[in-house]
Amino acid sequence: MHIETPDPASLRSTVVEGMIRALRARPLHEVTPAVVAAEAGESVDVVDQTFPSWDGLLLATIDRWNDQRTTPLLPLAEQYGTVPFLRAIVTANIADPSLMRFLTASLNIAASPEHPLAPMLHSRWRRFHAFVQHSLERDILLGREPRTMEPARGSEQLLATYEGLQLQSMVRPEMELLESFDRAVTRLREGWSRTYVAPVWDLDLVS
Repeated sequence: MHIETPDPASLRSTVVEGMIRALRARPLHEVTPAVVAAEAGESVDVVDQTFPSWDGLLLATIDRWNDQRTTPLLPLAEQYGTVPFLRAIVTANIADPSLMRFLTASLNIAASPEHPLAPMLHSRWRRFHAFVQHSLERDILLGREPRTMEPARGSEQLLATYEGLQLQSMVRPEMELLESFDRAVTRLREGWSRTYVAPVWDLDLVS
């Protein structure tokens, strides 16, 4: 009797999708190989053999889930600009906040310099920052954003607003996230339209 051996790529996909389903139902610290196995419809041994490293499963899940969420929205950046693109991600995260919860939980790992996964997480955050910065550069060339805005600074400020407001919404569930994003970004872009003026307060008094 011939027994087909599951394709390794197919098994990886099955396990990662099981991990995503587990993270939609539970916080990261409650997800174990057994929980992932149950969601994937496989044994714990299969999960362990497919991903011998838990960190490897975390990274594969981040990549798969981010691709599922972000890739369909990328054309918005080219067609309409960086802010509409990020606004679309915020809207998607409101409809399904579990990915943002997972990414926020992974920040603890990224912020631990000695953790082997930290450099790989850093590279993904930097890649997203670089995309936003380059997108803002294109917006300036197309006249969508003012030339008084430095893309390096603008991307830093825009992502701080985007990520910070989503973090607040996790602990303040009554918060209207999209309304807060629109208001904050409107104020931010108004500042971009003006020539930057260095701080005028006496920094020695507040240091």
